[in-house]
Amino acid sequence: MLDSQLLKIAEDFGSPVYVYDAEKIEFQYHRLTNAFKNVKKLKLNYAVKALSNISILKLFKSLGSGIDTVSIQEVQLGLAAGFLPEQIIFTPNGVSLSEIEEAAKLGVKINIDNLSILEQFGTKHPNVPVCIRINPHVMAGGNANISVGHIDSKFGISIHQIPHILRIVENTKMHINGIHMHTGSDILDIEVFLYASEILFETAKQFKDLDFIDFGSGFKVPYKAGDIETNIEELGEKLSARFNDFCKEYGKDLTLAFEPGKFLVSESGSFLTHVNAVKQTTSTVFAQVDSGFNHLIRPMLYGSHHDIVNISNPNGRERFYTVVGYICETDTFGNNRRINEITEGDVLCFRNAGAYCFSMASNYNSRFKPAEVLWYNNEAKLIRKRETFEDILKNQVEVDFSPKKKVAVSK
Repeated sequence: MLDSQLLKIAEDFGSPVYVYDAEKIEFQYHRLTNAFKNVKKLKLNYAVKALSNISILKLFKSLGSGIDTVSIQEVQLGLAAGFLPEQIIFTPNGVSLSEIEEAAKLGVKINIDNLSILEQFGTKHPNVPVCIRINPHVMAGGNANISVGHIDSKFGISIHQIPHILRIVENTKMHINGIHMHTGSDILDIEVFLYASEILFETAKQFKDLDFIDFGSGFKVPYKAGDIETNIEELGEKLSARFNDFCKEYGKDLTLAFEPGKFLVSESGSFLTHVNAVKQTTSTVFAQVDSGFNHLIRPMLYGSHHDIVNISNPNGRERFYTVVGYICETDTFGNNRRINEITEGDVLCFRNAGAYCFSMASNYNSRFKPAEVLWYNNEAKLIRKRETFEDILKNQVEVDFSPKKKVAVSK
């Protein structure tokens, strides 16, 4: 998308507003499928938690994607978007047995990462196929906060507990149809990912009737000029060859599955804010915008970088600004950034705002959640209305604190 088009969206729909470029989403989807074109059976399951708007889900459905869900609500959202149950995999963590049973009743694929829950589910429902999430004890992500494959992670069943899994499967006679891992986000070194994949292949050999192996995702996207990213094409070439060899050894053509989220939607997203005020102190020039970590928490939560561009003044002289929000907390989006000169009323654009941005938004300080717009076929389509004060009050229940009338007591 052009910045001039983003400016028009900010004018037409107000701010703050999230904007997603459908063409970029489609490009990333086809880039990933092309990288693994030499695999006979490939399935991409878009990770709903990255960006869960129902219009985005319908876009992925039109591309032939399945979806990866982590809550029963995401399962229901996928069904509402038109996905068939068999196109949905349920990969929760820390949920109750009853929630997993609820998902199973809906007919979706089940992925379990807990020995106790695995045994309970297998005992009660031995005929329901189950995928098992393995923790390979490999930290492939670049950020400890978003790496989930290390030994201290709450995610997955340790590879050292494979004998326990096999005992449960033998005792319950349950059917294991898939093996899964997810090492974390922002994978930098594909050799580390390939090493973790070998652990998954070794694990898969223990199960004789698999349908698929799910390698998770976590592929890194560039967040600024010159930033490194996962070499998807190289990974596709190397992992495809190894996967095809494994299928020959296994004696069956399995499906190679991924669950990408950030890779597919991050770069498609722009977050537009207006500058409320420019405030100069003795050491810093603050650009204060009409948003905060209630709308975009990643910089504060993960230390994540989002390029910030003044699209109202693209040719202005660069100055140093610290961009902050209007929340009554320290909500700094970027410290001492070189940005084209900012004046009050300018529109600042936060790049790479497609993944884990709106989906992590809140109503902190009783602020409204922003609108969402999809740029599709050169047209801006509203896909979520901006909240109103009625939305803030919608589920609140008021208690009557008015003084009670005194009842006269007869003497």
